[in-house]
Amino acid sequence: MMVVSQWVLDHYVEVCGTLTGFLYLGFSIRQHYLTWPVGLVNALFYLVVFFTSKIYADMTLQLYYIFISGYGWWSWHHRSVSGHSLSVSRTSLGLWIRLAIVSLGLFTILSWILVRYTDTQVPFLDAITTALSIVATWMLARKKLEHWLVWVVVDAISIGMFVVKGLYPTTVLFFVYTVLAIYGYSEWKKELKTSV
Repeated sequence: MMVVSQWVLDHYVEVCGTLTGFLYLGFSIRQHYLTWPVGLVNALFYLVVFFTSKIYADMTLQLYYIFISGYGWWSWHHRSVSGHSLSVSRTSLGLWIRLAIVSLGLFTILSWILVRYTDTQVPFLDAITTALSIVATWMLARKKLEHWLVWVVVDAISIGMFVVKGLYPTTVLFFVYTVLAIYGYSEWKKELKTSV
């Protein structure tokens, strides 16, 4: 018991990040406005975790999450205040193509930077998860149903990366994220069917 409590004390930032991550995902599935402030707090914890673990693109991603949390909160709240709530919608083929181009561009730039200028051991995994996370979070802010599918891919890749880096609470978090992303997709899809 003493060993566990000492481990938790030594890794309290990651543990807090994991707990706020669970809250964030729960609010996200329910489309609750607290998704965004909790996401912001979660990003602050993981900014520290990823910096100390030398997962630099994911560290930088946390800065994006801080920004997108403000945008998502505004987007979800602004639409409801105006009388037209933002509802779940599908991603059009044209948008998918644009998002794929953005993802590929981000991956290319991030990979180059990470290989050339950092000492990370996982440059390509870090780059792909970061690129796809940027796109998926923007899709969440716009309530695009398929953002959940992008998260399944990101979470599955991230699990391997976090095991390699020894981030075990975060590995558990991302395993649960993968399962709950499938559940979130199912829940949002039900709402989409009832609103049509």
